[in-house]
Amino acid sequence: MDTTQPGVTAEIDIQRIMQLIPHRHPFLLIDRVVEVVNGESAVGIKNVSINESYFQGHFPRHPVMPGVLMIEAMAQTAAVLVVHTLGPDSEGKLVYFMSVDNARFRNPVFPGDQLRVKVVRKQNRGNVWKFDGQALVNDKVMAEATFAAMIRGS
Repeated sequence: MDTTQPGVTAEIDIQRIMQLIPHRHPFLLIDRVVEVVNGESAVGIKNVSINESYFQGHFPRHPVMPGVLMIEAMAQTAAVLVVHTLGPDSEGKLVYFMSVDNARFRNPVFPGDQLRVKVVRKQNRGNVWKFDGQALVNDKVMAEATFAAMIRGS
């Protein structure tokens, strides 16, 4: 990745993600962010492991990542983008879902898959941001949605 482009940031590791957003295990659903274009887009990575707690019940004989957790991974990737874009005064603030539209679950995600989560800003007004998101495995769309979120104080 060429990090000399204006607004493009190098990889954000898990420690930095936890400084930017308040989510923690077992509900922190991204492991790193591999690309951020300030104010525009981000790409997060989730390495899906059989050790995820939700696989105990979803489903014991056929473990599948819940689709709503893929949407949550999109939201967390978007939250990193928003907080990173707004700067240090926003670190640790909460970013709340306001709406989820046009959610589609195209293919199942299994243990061992690497989920690549892409979010692109559609618009923002004040503290409300709207995004298009996709969750992919090997460039195949697994889930997609349009969603809006609001950043609030912690």
